[in-house]
Amino acid sequence: MKRRTSSSIPEIPMPPRRKRGLSEEDRALWESVAKQVKPLRKRHRTVKPPAAAPEAEASVAARPVASPKAMPSPRIIAPSRPEPPPLAPIGRRERSQLSRGRKDIDARLDLHGMTQIRAHRVLLTFLQRAHSDGLTFVLVITGKGKVGGSEAERGVLRRQVPQWLSLPEFRSLVVGFEEAHIGHGGEGALYVRVRRIR
Repeated sequence: MKRRTSSSIPEIPMPPRRKRGLSEEDRALWESVAKQVKPLRKRHRTVKPPAAAPEAEASVAARPVASPKAMPSPRIIAPSRPEPPPLAPIGRRERSQLSRGRKDIDARLDLHGMTQIRAHRVLLTFLQRAHSDGLTFVLVITGKGKVGGSEAERGVLRRQVPQWLSLPEFRSLVVGFEEAHIGHGGEGALYVRVRRIR
């Protein structure tokens, strides 16, 4: 004997629910309850005017209602800072003149033994002063790092300083930078060209 599966039972659709408006008695009851309830948060409750006579409703409905013009919301435009110019490499001729001593290095900064936080602050202050003094070329000595340490430990400032110089806060002060000649520290130092004041 075969059993009927539950899927073979036809489903009876539920009749659609009709929306029922509130009668005057229900509306009055609701208003009295709403007046006695204290809201959790203060909100302004709109009070509906009492129902008008059907003739008055018909005359109001016959008049065209002018919709208020939507006021455009004020656009807040954040002041945008101009993007600092990109870095440019120091020319080969200028680098050669620096390495041979034909072009002067205006100032030097030695970051040996400093923590990253201190070195960042000192470098920024140094370059701001060089910029305001109108210097052209400065030498930043980062050091080569500990000899014999792992590659991750060696030369933290040597890796970090070029990254810092690429940041927007430094690009407004610096035109470009290159690894220094061996006589000025080689891979443990950088020639930095300071941006001129406009």
